[in-house]
Amino acid sequence: MSQAEFEPIVYLSVSAQEELVPLSEARVPVLDRGFIFGDGVYEVVPVYAHDGAHVPFRIEQHLDRLARSLKKIGIDDPHDAAGWRALIERVVAANAEGLADGNALVYLQVTRGVAKRGHAFPANAVPTVFAMTTPLRLPSEAERAKGVRCVTAEDRRWLHCDIKSISLLGNVLMAQHAAERDAFETIQLRDDNVTEGSSSNVWIVKNGELFAPPRSNKILEGIRYALVEQLAEECGIRFVAREISEVELRTADEIMLTSATKEILPVTSLDDLPVQGGKPGPVFAALYDAYQRAKAREFEQFDLTRRK
Repeated sequence: MSQAEFEPIVYLSVSAQEELVPLSEARVPVLDRGFIFGDGVYEVVPVYAHDGAHVPFRIEQHLDRLARSLKKIGIDDPHDAAGWRALIERVVAANAEGLADGNALVYLQVTRGVAKRGHAFPANAVPTVFAMTTPLRLPSEAERAKGVRCVTAEDRRWLHCDIKSISLLGNVLMAQHAAERDAFETIQLRDDNVTEGSSSNVWIVKNGELFAPPRSNKILEGIRYALVEQLAEECGIRFVAREISEVELRTADEIMLTSATKEILPVTSLDDLPVQGGKPGPVFAALYDAYQRAKAREFEQFDLTRRK
């Protein structure tokens, strides 16, 4: 059976009643606060195919961020780390036929639950939990060699971007801004400083040094943020987290995007102007190779655990 013919099996827990069902049969009440208010958070975990198994990448960091997001909006975490890991394994196993040996994304969503409509937190609401898998398509070698086109726009989102909220209208509008201009991503600017893309963190290189906007409420700290910081040290590349001005963005030697689906991707055009000749740079190449080594290390650790 091809992936196109396979219907994903999803996990859904509403009012503590859980089930694994085909995606087309999953139902959430209209009074769920995720539907009414966007009152919830989510997480996306890349899962790589390896030696007949599926290995969640940086799973500990993803679950830590999910826990932080839940805490910041006052939702009790429905699971501990072991429970989330088991749920991810359960959903991946249920979709093994459709995933075959391919890479996947596991999407996790938690809302405050079902309650009578009212803005303040309801008493005794039970969180709704949803989990599904989709195939993970990584950029090809040709796409990495070419790089991507980006555009810029003013960042008009709320000031709690550090919460991975399901209220994503601002991000949706920025993704649409890029789509309407035949661009891959929108790089956002707030008060003349870089924040992030619609679904990615942004990095620049100048004179061989790597820069990223500082961790703050203005950006969602991607799981790759700390990873790239670590990889830069491994490669002997100086990294500095600080505000990046629009002028610095437009005169950068290299610009890169990171996310679960992009890994590390070079930007070779910004607002229809080439980024330093329109070709990926040496810092991108070094970090991309280091990223692949980081994945290999996690595979090795997985193999060690599996043999115990």
